[in-house]
Amino acid sequence: MLDLQGYEASILKGALITIEVALLSLLFAVVLGMLGALAKLAPYRWARAVATLYTTIIRGIPDLVLMMLIFFGGQILLNNSLYAVNEWLNEWFTSSDPNHEWTAYLPDYIDVSPFIAGVLTIGFIFGAYMAETFRGAIMAVDKGELEAAKAYGMSSTLAFRRILFPQMVRHALPGFGNNWLVLLKTTALVSIIGLEDMVRVSALAAGSTKMPFTFYMAVAIIFLFFTSVSTGLLKLVERKFSIHAR
Repeated sequence: MLDLQGYEASILKGALITIEVALLSLLFAVVLGMLGALAKLAPYRWARAVATLYTTIIRGIPDLVLMMLIFFGGQILLNNSLYAVNEWLNEWFTSSDPNHEWTAYLPDYIDVSPFIAGVLTIGFIFGAYMAETFRGAIMAVDKGELEAAKAYGMSSTLAFRRILFPQMVRHALPGFGNNWLVLLKTTALVSIIGLEDMVRVSALAAGSTKMPFTFYMAVAIIFLFFTSVSTGLLKLVERKFSIHAR
């Protein structure tokens, strides 16, 4: 057994934060991925161009670099924008009524939460991978079935719900599962922006106790547990959809 020197509760609390970040990031990534897939398959050139630019940039830059860029660069951009808007409002109200002293109601500075920044960044990154997964899954569905549904008088919404979506899910599940497992491990990056996840807690504990192997081994075991449970659940879902397909 690993002797965690009384840090067990802190590491478990950090593990809960890791799962929260992973699940919320997955939700954001699925939404972005579906939008990106539909944009890539849209008849509009501008939509395809925006989606292609998004996936190309995200897949070409390391996750660690993107995390730093979005967290630190995003805060600078947000606060510079707030300053510019406050200045514009001050000038506009002063010019319209010189006798009235305008006090801006917008905050001067916003400190972005590492939790929110981590969720948005990881979701933004994996939205690009999900877009390719969903695009391939949609293209794998036989168009003849959709045409037959239309010939039977089904609306586009009904055809999507009964024909396209179930088959798309079945084709997307392997890629979706791989993306989820990688996303789950990528949550370790949020420790570099100050979020008290289990990686950061373990790093601090390792530094104070001089026992790095013990604490990083504990983190490895927890991640292995998470991925093992995820793999089992994904297999159950794949089996369910394969039964429906047969």
